[in-house]
Order: sequence, then C-alpha cells, then structure tokens
Amino acid sequence: MTYLLLKYVHIIGAAVLFGTGAGIAFFMLMAHLTGKPASIAAVARIVVIADFVFTASAVFLQPISGIALAWNVGYSLDEGWIVLSIILYAITGAFWLPVVWMQMRMRDMARAAMAEGGPLPATYHALFWTWFAFGFPAFGSVAGILWLMIARPDIALFG
Repeated sequence: MTYLLLKYVHIIGAAVLFGTGAGIAFFMLMAHLTGKPASIAAVARIVVIADFVFTASAVFLQPISGIALAWNVGYSLDEGWIVLSIILYAITGAFWLPVVWMQMRMRDMARAAMAEGGPLPATYHALFWTWFAFGFPAFGSVAGILWLMIARPDIALFG
C-alpha cells in the first residue's frame, strides 16, 4: 500500500510538472503573439499564480516522494539513472526559478504598457525571448527525467 501511494504521488507530481510547464509555455507564447499588453498582462498574471500553486507544489513534493519511493523499493540513491535524474532535476530548477521571476517582470511590464496605453518596451521583448530560450533546457530535462524513471537504464557512473 505504501509503495502504491508513493508511486501515485510521484507520478502525479511528474504529470503536474510536465503538464503545467507545457501549458504555461503555450499560453504565454499565445499571449505574446497577440502583441496586446492587456492580453499578456492577464495571461501572465494567471501563469504566475499557476506556477506558484501547481509547479512549486510539485517541485517540493517530487524529491520527497522520489527519495521515499527509492527507499521503499530498495534502490540506492547512487544508481546511475537516479543520479542523472537528480542532476536533470537541478538543471530544471536552475532554469525554472529565473523563469518565474521573468514571468512576473513581463506581467508587470505589460500592466504598465496597458496603463500608459503604449507599446510593450524593448526590455519586455528581450526578456520574453530569454524566457522562451530557458524553457528548452527545463522542459528537455523534465522529459529526460520521465524517460529515466520509466526505463531505469543500467548506467554505471561510479566505480
């Protein structure tokens, strides 16, 4: 029973990370493509909330459920596929944390442009493309983690 509960929590967390990340990226891109500060501000406001509610919760629970699951099953945390998963998880976090800050800045710039009735500033556009670029290593790392969790390949990293 404990194993199934841990596995369920871990899989749900992975689905939330992958799905929320993909959804946020899609909606931010679609809002950006409108070029309308009001649309961007509204979508970015919701995206920031979603990142704090869903992504942050999953980010917190994934290592806890993963370590508990490995311990429950009897896996060593120095197995190659687990070590690589942890490295990819750290890469994901290294790109996700700045992305959240960027989303808040883009939201604020879009609000300001909307209030002033003017265009989005050049700094918004530069920040958007940085945000966009940061999504690839973060999303790719999550996809890699999912593959490692499913395949559990025999990877010798130590000795």
